[in-house]
Amino acid sequence: MDTEYISPARVKELCPIIHLDGPRYPVLGALWQPRGGTARHDAVAWGYARACADMGMDIIEQCEVRGVHTANGKVSGVATTKGTIACEKLAIVVAGHSSVLAEMAGFRLPIESLPLQALVSEPIKPCMDVVVMANTVHGYMSQSDKGEMVIGGGTDGYNAYTQRGSFHHIEETVRALIETFPMISRLKMLRQWGGIVDMTGDRSPILSATPLGNCFVNCGWGTGGFKAIPGSGWAMADLVATGQPGPLSADFGLDRFREGRFIDESVAAGVAH
Repeated sequence: MDTEYISPARVKELCPIIHLDGPRYPVLGALWQPRGGTARHDAVAWGYARACADMGMDIIEQCEVRGVHTANGKVSGVATTKGTIACEKLAIVVAGHSSVLAEMAGFRLPIESLPLQALVSEPIKPCMDVVVMANTVHGYMSQSDKGEMVIGGGTDGYNAYTQRGSFHHIEETVRALIETFPMISRLKMLRQWGGIVDMTGDRSPILSATPLGNCFVNCGWGTGGFKAIPGSGWAMADLVATGQPGPLSADFGLDRFREGRFIDESVAAGVAH
């Protein structure tokens, strides 16, 4: 990544609304990534869906997986709420529900599922054209095209499949951001939502074959799955097509947890870890 160490003065220049001398969280410097940016999640998802449909792929919505069929130690199909789908190979790429699907397939994953939440404020005039992320306070903030302040924090401290998240986590995140950006203190929250993320012990993903023959898994991205889609998509396609990990995925197999070859990226993984 193109990254520069910058001074507090440069931070203030890039983000005038930031408060550098907060009593708990003074800004001593920053890492600036000029090529960084944001994307609308829903627009990207629909873009991928349309491209897949144009290539002849079937996307079946509102279709819950209820079981995985096996024969002679290999996957043979998937039972769903809309019937059984036979297959010779199966890729499990289901984020926070990875361990649930793995159990259906007869094996366990070293995964924890945790709630992650975000919120947006009422819209205001443009005042911020960068994304500020602070590991110390476990929070980030940016401004959307509609003027809303988009706010997020770290994962909750407990395992759960709720898509609400806990109130105290919102409170702590907002309290820290108000100290860093005092001007947002009177803004009203417009909406809040939550989702489920899958976390590995070494905070690195899993792209791997599994104990079930011809069944492959892509999981453990935590909060970084959206950003990892392009690279992990190529790696996963290579793995499923050949049955063997390619250069991109070779180090991220399930066997690393048994052998102790951890890839500790807890710092680089960002705010939510």
